[in-house]
Amino acid sequence: MSLNTGHIGIAGGGLLGRLAAWRLLRQGFSVSVFDAGGFDQPKGACWTAAGMISPLSELVHSPRAVYDMGMETLDIWPIWQQQLQQDLQLDDTQLCFRQAGSLLVAHPQDDNELQQFYRDLVHKLGTETDAQLTWFDQATITQHEPALGHFPQALFMKPEGDVDNRRLLHQLHKLLQQHDNATLIGHSRVECRANQIVESDGSVHGFDLVLDTRGLGAKTDLEQVQGGMRGVRGEVLYVHCPDVSLQRPVRLMHPRYKLYVAPKPGHNFVIGATEIESSDMSPMSLQSCLELSSALYTINPAFSEARIIEQSVHCRPAMMDNLPVIEQQPGLIRANGLYRHGYLLSPAVVTEVLARIQGA
Repeated sequence: MSLNTGHIGIAGGGLLGRLAAWRLLRQGFSVSVFDAGGFDQPKGACWTAAGMISPLSELVHSPRAVYDMGMETLDIWPIWQQQLQQDLQLDDTQLCFRQAGSLLVAHPQDDNELQQFYRDLVHKLGTETDAQLTWFDQATITQHEPALGHFPQALFMKPEGDVDNRRLLHQLHKLLQQHDNATLIGHSRVECRANQIVESDGSVHGFDLVLDTRGLGAKTDLEQVQGGMRGVRGEVLYVHCPDVSLQRPVRLMHPRYKLYVAPKPGHNFVIGATEIESSDMSPMSLQSCLELSSALYTINPAFSEARIIEQSVHCRPAMMDNLPVIEQQPGLIRANGLYRHGYLLSPAVVTEVLARIQGA
């Protein structure tokens, strides 16, 4: 396959679909993006996600390939942010990507969890450890994150970053809306076929190439690929708390769950911990809400006055090895299986997809 121009049909208007459409437009292609829902608020896991770019945090419990692709992504995001800023004429207050590192903390009774995590991470990193990991004492924590000053120590993971995911999705939507070579077709369930065909609500559309990024919407089509696809349920709280400020994502080590808090603009925070092997999309359980709220309170008691503005549940598309998959047929590429690593891995996956399209 080698295309340097043409019309690409993209099934799926989530994170992968939007990023791929934008990058293809920059390469001179025309795109038509189909999605089963609306583009203002995607139904996929990309909308529910916390947007953390955390290859180090994921390395202990993930294949090495996730770390390697994540480190590649940390090089890509700053470049893409600058280009998106140029394309949309954004000012610095509208930027989505931040690379301020992340902090891993534990209460004194759970310090063994933190120390074991550090040992496992050092074992996997090898000689790369010193440049990426730093222990903060209480005074240093207070200097960098006053809201966490009661913790005796923290592990600072310097390279990590995070994305304001909903702002990014809105910006990509705006860009696609404005571009002369982009067409958006929402509220349209599609089927992708080989030989450059997309069938949408009974209508057949032909393209020079079809790119399928539908997440769990493509589960049936991926049954024979790497053991098939499954859904992994995640639950998050969105809270507003003017009395707490955080400059970077924080993870709390605990024997039962690994809580994360991702700060968003306006003293908003995304809190999550659950990872359930289920495709259940029912509302959050009382137990999950209580555990998330209780753990959040222990990070800083001021969170007791936080207002819950949203409870969100979604299922992440995951292959059996928890690694992304790029599968090719004549005239068709399927990119999927980002699992809980959507914002961590998507730029690397999109870069590989574009390389295959252009025959690099």
